[in-house]
Amino acid sequence: MPDYPEDVNWLTDRHYFLLAVIVYGLSAVYSLFLWRKGFRLHDRANYLLLLIGFGLQMKAMMMRGLNLHQCPVNNLYEAIAFVDASIVGTCLVLGLWPRLRYLGAFAAPVVLAIGVFALMPGLDTHSAKPQFNLDFVSLHAALTLLSYGAFGLSSVAAVMYLTQEHDLKFHKLRAVFSMIPPMDRLEKIISRMLWAGFILLTAGLAFIPLLLKGRPESHLGNDPKVIWSGLVWVVYLSLLVMHGRFNQSGRRFAWGAVGTFAFVLLTFWGVNLLSPAHRF
Repeated sequence: MPDYPEDVNWLTDRHYFLLAVIVYGLSAVYSLFLWRKGFRLHDRANYLLLLIGFGLQMKAMMMRGLNLHQCPVNNLYEAIAFVDASIVGTCLVLGLWPRLRYLGAFAAPVVLAIGVFALMPGLDTHSAKPQFNLDFVSLHAALTLLSYGAFGLSSVAAVMYLTQEHDLKFHKLRAVFSMIPPMDRLEKIISRMLWAGFILLTAGLAFIPLLLKGRPESHLGNDPKVIWSGLVWVVYLSLLVMHGRFNQSGRRFAWGAVGTFAFVLLTFWGVNLLSPAHRF
């Protein structure tokens, strides 16, 4: 565990995050009920569960940030929790429109899985890090992690798209009576979330030269995390170009969004552990 100032409350920030993950679990279970019912009603219960979980998670992040006196994105636990919060927060904003509220139902299992992974032992540790400009570090980390949240939500919308396509292909009544947005609207949501994530990622990577300013001895060109981030940037750019300029089919576009985010999730922790500059 990191050596932070002792909290006078018996509930620590990790306790609040654990409570948030439990609420996300309830949301995921309830989402299965909504799935079986065919998403036929503008349900508010699941939205409320996500809102409660988000409130608990924001409490946890605020407590950690106040203890650290900086943005809480300094180890794998904090980084993964930040991505989790960005996905839920965006779902809640989009859920203000009833037709988009079921994004939360599709996102709940993903948010739960990410939250459970964040609670794994050994992720909430701190070690010596290079003394870069802390303000730029926080901006760089926050922007890149927000981009992963946008990419995650695009993959959730892509799963909704593929579900609608499957139901229509096999003439299921759920495709007719469900309140899930039509496929063309879902495709627009996927595209807009990908563009938002790409812009945020580009802005986050643009801070790297500023982090190295005045430190000529710092070389990140061979750092695994930097190489990985560049690869992610290129893959998402290719996905957007293929869709926008070459009229890539909606189905392939959706699978591309799902597959690329799955790659990000499965490799994020590994490259951080391999990176000397990013090792948490």
